Amino acid sequence: MAGEQRAGMVDVTFTLAGGTLPREHRNALAAALAARLPWLQDEERAGIHRLNLVAGNGDTDIVSPRTRLGLRLPRERAEAASMLAGTDLDVGGHRLHLGPARRRELLPHGTLYAHLVATGAADEAAFLQQVGAELAALEVRCRPICGRWRPAQAPVVTGCSLMLDGLSPEHALRVMERGLGGHRRLGCGLFVPHRSAAPVGGA
Repeated sequence: MAGEQRAGMVDVTFTLAGGTLPREHRNALAAALAARLPWLQDEERAGIHRLNLVAGNGDTDIVSPRTRLGLRLPRERAEAASMLAGTDLDVGGHRLHLGPARRRELLPHGTLYAHLVATGAADEAAFLQQVGAELAALEVRCRPICGRWRPAQAPVVTGCSLMLDGLSPEHALRVMERGLGGHRRLGCGLFVPHRSAAPVGGA
């Protein structure tokens, strides 16, 4: 990676083992991680990626062998977070076992996607206006494409899926490091690479 810009943030991911989790588990997961990593709440840009779970019955979803827990952290916190490997978390009364940790560099892509960006906007027009203002403050130029509205931790946090297309490598890294909107610990505003600018808003 000689000559390439290296991000100040990295993703630390863990394999997971656990039967089920509450469908609305994000607050409980954030609390469980903060209990093990007390500094997490003081890291303004740190976030917890949403878990990709398999739809289950009732109020629970299934932790599959492919589910990963991902933390977006300042580079200097990665080693401390990796010490969670091999431990158990109590997430709303459900046991979640963390397997080996893996560090992943943030790599710039021209198109980025966030499953949920929460700005507090009441409609799409206001949402895009606020997103535009945040992008301008970051001095990032791109084409935002709004998806569908969805709850994160209903009814407290709502937002919209969002794609950013036409990013330069520098601007892509800036967005991945800083994010958009609020509620990073609930998985909001965290961007990952996307293959294309196809319509967004799917599950």
